[in-house]
Amino acid sequence: MLKKLAITTVLAGAAVVLMTPAQASGRMIKVYGADLASADRVAVIVPGADTTAATFENSARRPGGAARALLAQAARLSPGTRLAVVAWLGYDAPATWSFGALTSSAAVEGARELRRTVHDLRRHTAAPIALLCHSYGSVLCAAAAPGLPVSDLAVFGSPGLGGARTAADLAGSPAEQRSSGDRPPATTGSRIDARAALTASAGTPRRAVAAATGAAVQGSALRVWAARGQNDWIRFVPHTRIGPVGFGTDPMSPGFGARHFDAGAGGHSDYFTPGTPSLRNLTWITLGHPTKVTAAPRTP
Repeated sequence: MLKKLAITTVLAGAAVVLMTPAQASGRMIKVYGADLASADRVAVIVPGADTTAATFENSARRPGGAARALLAQAARLSPGTRLAVVAWLGYDAPATWSFGALTSSAAVEGARELRRTVHDLRRHTAAPIALLCHSYGSVLCAAAAPGLPVSDLAVFGSPGLGGARTAADLAGSPAEQRSSGDRPPATTGSRIDARAALTASAGTPRRAVAAATGAAVQGSALRVWAARGQNDWIRFVPHTRIGPVGFGTDPMSPGFGARHFDAGAGGHSDYFTPGTPSLRNLTWITLGHPTKVTAAPRTP
């Protein structure tokens, strides 16, 4: 069970700590930018392998730095939009060069925690939520996504999406979609205390009433996005599954059905680097402007 902190503001209100590390690898969740109660949009960044609480803020290659980069880009593209970014390390990310990074075990466990997090967020905000999932984190998000009340799912640098064969699989069945706004499941352990976060926030929670009464989430159809940088080594990973090893379907394959966005010439950990097409497009996805997202260039 994870030890929780009372909500504390750090760096002059720049981030709110919702979880502290409790295991050897370390888990942590922080919210950056607007408070959840008044946010117009919410993004959840789900990182991949080799991410720990100790490296959480290490540049835009890690979730904390990525959250700051996303906020800065959003401020340039849409200054009036109140954006909250959740940097989410609610699971024990495996090491890149380990057997754990070849199987979905950590992702399946993490998916349960991510679903709990999103349901807690949804209880207290009606703002659209976008999941931004990098590398092994995309495996986790694919396992969590069916029926989840989110507007967009973006996977990038993905080794594969487990059992999902098409983008439609990630949206879930019609029954799951209809029930996604129902009462969240009972949770223990690493559940975010979103109510405490709202209590700590300044101002009146404009969206809390709508969320608490089960108001419909804006944009019920899930948009699924995928990208791969031109110099991302993940393109050499075979998209197969043999027993518990491997992650199956490549979300960049034409038959999968995802919307491909331009990630530029970046490498595997460069998707949130300032000035890149990938960061700009992830920001437009987060802000809910799909028509402003630039498509990936066609390959010969």
